[in-house]
Amino acid sequence: MTLSLIVHGGAWDIPDDLVEAHKLGCKAALMAGWRTLTAGGHALDAVETAIRIMEDDPHLNAGTGAVLNSEGKVQLDASLMEGAGLAAGAVAAVEGVKNPISLARKVLESENVLLVAEGALLFAREAGLESCAEEELVVERELRRWEAWREGRALGARNAVEVPFGDTVGAVAMDERGNIAAGDSTGGRSFKHPGRVGDSPLIGCGICADNRVGGAACTGWGEDIIRTVLAKTALDLVKGGRSVQEAAAMAVRLLKEDVDGHGGVIMIDHTGKAGYSFNTAAMAHAYLTEDMRDPVVGV
Repeated sequence: MTLSLIVHGGAWDIPDDLVEAHKLGCKAALMAGWRTLTAGGHALDAVETAIRIMEDDPHLNAGTGAVLNSEGKVQLDASLMEGAGLAAGAVAAVEGVKNPISLARKVLESENVLLVAEGALLFAREAGLESCAEEELVVERELRRWEAWREGRALGARNAVEVPFGDTVGAVAMDERGNIAAGDSTGGRSFKHPGRVGDSPLIGCGICADNRVGGAACTGWGEDIIRTVLAKTALDLVKGGRSVQEAAAMAVRLLKEDVDGHGGVIMIDHTGKAGYSFNTAAMAHAYLTEDMRDPVVGV
């Protein structure tokens, strides 16, 4: 078995002034998760640790710094899956939760798989997870974008502010025992309808993990990723004999061919090999395996 970890910071047209921040955010998340792995930690712990770092990064669209919906609120989605017993936990459309990936972890450890909105918040309180005021998650950048969008809508402009394809964060890991885990976390699409849920909290769509095959985490335009069940599709390609890199590239190609979709996927196979692919202008990413001297970080 090969220790392996790969993370993404979202597949979209990253503005020039945010490119370096996205790279730094991915690297910081990677190294935090890597320290967990090299200390003997479980793949689930590494994925949760890496994603928490990105949720706390105000430059990324998850947790602090997430985009605002049409009502000017932050609604978050997250999921986590482990490949040994196919246990999974996910939350959707939650408000006032600083680290939804940790809430998803609590759901994974319960009898539930997916909890949403007020039910998820009730579960968070019952689990003793710390809540936060909504304003703690809102950053000036996203508030200005929402205000410009609202003003444009009031003036009758349908596309006053460009909406990115989908800036999600995610991670896939393999630990020293061969356990594989995958996770995603996102604020979703800018100015989305309240209650809109994309692929990130949907098992098989946004993430999938199976120790016998590998793990995958997706990012991009959620509706199209859902229609193509992209994470499961990518793993099925590995199961069918494709290399992890071939599977990632083919899955993204099918996303485009089948539904004209835009996005990306990061993957690790059951041997610890990592791969990724995307068809957007950029996808911030970073990965490291134990046979590498230094991490790879790019967009």
